[in-house]
Amino acid sequence: MKLDGDGQLLRIYLGEQDKTGHQPLYEAIVLKAREMGLAGATVLRGPMGFGAHSRLHTAKILRLSEDLPVLIEIVDQEEKITAFLPILDQMLGDGLVTVEQVRVIRYRGGS
Repeated sequence: MKLDGDGQLLRIYLGEQDKTGHQPLYEAIVLKAREMGLAGATVLRGPMGFGAHSRLHTAKILRLSEDLPVLIEIVDQEEKITAFLPILDQMLGDGLVTVEQVRVIRYRGGS
């Protein structure tokens, strides 16, 4: 796969403990993005953060949280990101979703 030029960056902020059924929500989102042929997805786990409820989540020893922040980043063409948004909306309960315009310098996948 080749992707150059204008694209979009989809960012999904949620908690590590968010689930859909018995599956972690971040895993379900990444698998759905793959199923829909998006260019790629990366899941990042944050050591500290807070969200809409202002509850602090941290990996510090004295305040160990079992619900650390998780960020999923997906970059692809605008059409593919736009097509993914309604499906994401059905999957996501609490969380934050942002979309930014990006310029893809290089993306090459093997055949």
